[in-house]
Amino acid sequence: MYKKKVASTPSFLSGPILKEVALNASSRVGGDAYPFCLDLIKNFKTIKFNHQVTFFVGENGSGKSTLLEAIAHKAGFGLEGGSKNISFKTARDITYDGVCALADQLTLSWRQKVKDGYFFRAESFYNLASYIDELVDGYGPYGGKSLHHQSHGESFFAFFRNRVGAGGFYIFDEPEAALSPQRQLALLSVIHQQCAANMNTQFIIATHSPLLLAYPDAPIYSCDGGALHKIAYEDTEHYRVTKQFLDNPGLYLRHLLAD
Repeated sequence: MYKKKVASTPSFLSGPILKEVALNASSRVGGDAYPFCLDLIKNFKTIKFNHQVTFFVGENGSGKSTLLEAIAHKAGFGLEGGSKNISFKTARDITYDGVCALADQLTLSWRQKVKDGYFFRAESFYNLASYIDELVDGYGPYGGKSLHHQSHGESFFAFFRNRVGAGGFYIFDEPEAALSPQRQLALLSVIHQQCAANMNTQFIIATHSPLLLAYPDAPIYSCDGGALHKIAYEDTEHYRVTKQFLDNPGLYLRHLLAD
């Protein structure tokens, strides 16, 4: 009896869409200008992606958002957030000169072509919402309602619930910024559902949220200490400080508020 062959996925296509990011060696020559002056960038060589969800953490000013912005720009997304079809700019060109220069020095290796994706940048999400309102039926893919006609947190979650789909490549910069703890947990569920629906779905996320960082088996890369390095969930400052505070808030407050 004839048996129909089932096409298998080639091994080189197995896994997240983006395989590797490398910084060209030439960028280390005369790197006194921002952001090449940052220790994180000076010491950065390459990072490989073998998981559907990857986190970047670090103190403010460590360079994590700059690195993600450069990756997003190299991938063809808007500098202030957006997709390959939605790109806008409200700030002066000089604001993004450093990110663009860094992006020019990056090499992105792909397992397959990006068919859908988005760069979610919390800092400029308001501007993105305004841009979408100017498009004809622009907010259709975002829940059919203007993002400005919702609270800040509701508009964030409307984006995650409606615009994020299986098989896409997504870069999120501080997606928790407007979300309550309950909504952060709901975002974890959205991420998990899309990853389960398609093994090529990929999320690269910069966050300060210990709730999001708890996503199972997702590698966490710390940008602190001047070099990108993998760190365990329980060793992140986000987890340790939050846990220590919740275990004994009175002790923390007495110390912080002492004369």
